[in-house]
Amino acid sequence: MESLVLEEKGRLSLRDFPIEQEESVGPHDVRIKLHTVGICGSDVHYYTHGGSGIFQVKAPMILGHEASGTVIETGSAVTTLKVGDRVCMEPGIPDPNSKATRLGMYNVDPAVRFWATPPIHGVLRPTVVHPEGFTFKLPDNVSFAAAAMVEPLAVGVHGATKAKIKPGDVGLVIGAGPIGLVTALAALGAGCARVIVADVDDTKLKIAESLGAISTINVRHTDLVERINAETDNWGVDVVFECSGNEKAALGVFDALAPGGCVVYIGASGNTIPYNLGKAMVREARVEHVFRYAHVFPRCVAMLSSGAIDVAPLITRVFDFKDSVEAFEIAASAPAGQVKMQIELPQ
Repeated sequence: MESLVLEEKGRLSLRDFPIEQEESVGPHDVRIKLHTVGICGSDVHYYTHGGSGIFQVKAPMILGHEASGTVIETGSAVTTLKVGDRVCMEPGIPDPNSKATRLGMYNVDPAVRFWATPPIHGVLRPTVVHPEGFTFKLPDNVSFAAAAMVEPLAVGVHGATKAKIKPGDVGLVIGAGPIGLVTALAALGAGCARVIVADVDDTKLKIAESLGAISTINVRHTDLVERINAETDNWGVDVVFECSGNEKAALGVFDALAPGGCVVYIGASGNTIPYNLGKAMVREARVEHVFRYAHVFPRCVAMLSSGAIDVAPLITRVFDFKDSVEAFEIAASAPAGQVKMQIELPQ
């Protein structure tokens, strides 16, 4: 089947790839015709760097893991889905017998098979076989485009869950990329009275301001801590979500935090970031870390359906499947103002 293949670092091609014959539908599986696939920062990183940490591209690999589509075949034991159902898919399949899975932390299972993470192929291709248990039916009022945003939204919802937000909290999100903005939405959905978003891109900050009770700070022009102190009577914010992955930003996470507050590290960084233990201790800060997500896809779908969260403003550009290589070239250039780019497959 024609697929978007990362041949090696810096080289993509749209070509026939012999994968369909490898994927038979088991009793508890469904086959899905892909409709929309988002371009994730990790996909771009594999394209530009050829790997990330222990995950290195050593053979041609299909990209893409933020996806929605339609069920076209079901296994003999499938009971919750039928042909024609519109669905989104959680891209990680854990080992059901691992200790992490049995403890409910399947996202940190070392044996998890995650789309577009070497050597597992992704879903920028016509069809994929996936377990019923990680495939979620969409309500009629949730579009394919919104459904393909459930995967990044799940990161934000997992982060908000880890933060243990209380009604009326004030949150700070550092970084207005796709993950930062879905985290801001998740924080509002979890009970924050308002959220402050900090970034250097005015276009992204303008999008953030359109999402609800969100104010913004361009840290190129404004001192973050001074502004936070002015807005909180020198108390600080209750929760800081570090979503930028920027070492300098991550170093300052405790400066704007209120006593007893929580810092959630979400943005990935390949470098070691010093931890200011003194600043954390005098605030009795709680620190959490996020790796993907667990048990949140149904919550995300429910919030999209109810209107509690609207991800449409975050989708800033859509490409046809035939233009996938160009789409990744543009995404790799990190154009100003672009949040989430998506690719639509032929139907």
